[in-house]
Amino acid sequence: MAVNNRVKSTSDLDLKDRLVAINRVTKVTKGGRTFSFAAIVVVGNEDGVIGWGLGKASEVTTAIAKGTESAKKNLIRIPIHKGTIPHEQTAKFGGAEVIIKPATHGTGVKAGGAMRAVLESVGVTDVLAKSKGSSNPHNLVKATIAALNELRSPVMVAQNRNVSIEKVFKG
Repeated sequence: MAVNNRVKSTSDLDLKDRLVAINRVTKVTKGGRTFSFAAIVVVGNEDGVIGWGLGKASEVTTAIAKGTESAKKNLIRIPIHKGTIPHEQTAKFGGAEVIIKPATHGTGVKAGGAMRAVLESVGVTDVLAKSKGSSNPHNLVKATIAALNELRSPVMVAQNRNVSIEKVFKG
């Protein structure tokens, strides 16, 4: 159940970019080795907006700049409830599978590598996360953002069920 959480305008957002991984690729030709770089970048405003991008170029700085521009083009809004996520969520992308769970205040971001970069950029301060399967940063970033995109806010759940927000929390 994919929800349309697209962010239309980036002009009013204060986005911070974070480099997740750089991959050096070598192409062997008759004239020798040609190196190029692929950079995966995550941008977010640390208040519920996140985007990721992939930039490829023959220089690292150009690849990072391209990745940042690509990330700013596909921003989504994520519901954050009291510094954590509203509910538990799992997602898969390729060989990477991620599980994210809400945590109490003071827990911190218990996640590693690429997942930590995504969760901190979106503004989650307390969360428990586990990655299974592939540790490829490209697939981990995509799986984490897919899991975050599936989250539903308590207000949205209350509207869908035609009940009050208190009833959503209390049962």
